Amino acid sequence: MTHTPATDRPADFWEGFYRNGNRIWSGRPNPLLVREASELSPGAALDLGCGEGADAVWLASRGWRVTGVDISATALERAARHAAEAGVDEQIAWVRHELGVSFPDGTFDLVSAQFLQSPVELDLYRILRRAAASVAPGGTLLIGLHGSWPSWQHEPPFEADFPTLDGLLGELALPEKEWTVVTADAVRRPHNSPDGVEGFREDNVWRLRRA
Repeated sequence: MTHTPATDRPADFWEGFYRNGNRIWSGRPNPLLVREASELSPGAALDLGCGEGADAVWLASRGWRVTGVDISATALERAARHAAEAGVDEQIAWVRHELGVSFPDGTFDLVSAQFLQSPVELDLYRILRRAAASVAPGGTLLIGLHGSWPSWQHEPPFEADFPTLDGLLGELALPEKEWTVVTADAVRRPHNSPDGVEGFREDNVWRLRRA
C-alpha cells in the first residue's frame, strides 16, 4: 500500500478506497498464491482480505470451495461479479468481516492471507493467529506480506510494519509439534513507480502445514 494514513475507521477507509474508483487491482491472482498453492489438492479455502476476488476466483477455478472475506461491501460486490463472469460463482461465498473484530466460523484446508497490510489500524498478528486456528488438520496456512517499501520509495507515506521471515514465525508462536514450515522465503520482484521509475520490492511468503 502507498496511501497517506487516515484517521477513518478501517471500515470507512476501505469502503472509500474502493468506492473512489473503478476496479483497483489487476484481476489476476497473487503470484505467491499461485506459486505455493498450485500443488495443493482442492478442498475448502478461506481467502482473508479477498478484495475484488482474483485469488478466490483462481482457487475456485482449480476446484476449491472458497469463502472470500473482506471489510468492504463494494469490493465484495466486484468480487461477486468477477466470479460470475468466470463461471465459478456457485463455488464461492462472499462474507463481510472486519478482521480482528469478527472472523468466519469453521475450519478450512487452506487459509490464505495475501498482503494484509494497511495504512489504518489492523492487528495483523492477532488476525494471523486466528487464521492459524482455523486451519483444519492436514491443512495449509499461506501468508504473503510486503517485506519493504519499493526501492524508489525514498519517503514512506506512513509508518509500516514489515515482518521478517523469522519475526513473523516468532509472533505466531505455533507449536512445532503441530506445524511444519514448508516455505519461508524472501522474493524480489520488479515493481516500477506510477511515473515509470524502474525498481523492485521485497515480498515474504510463508507456507505452513498443520499436522
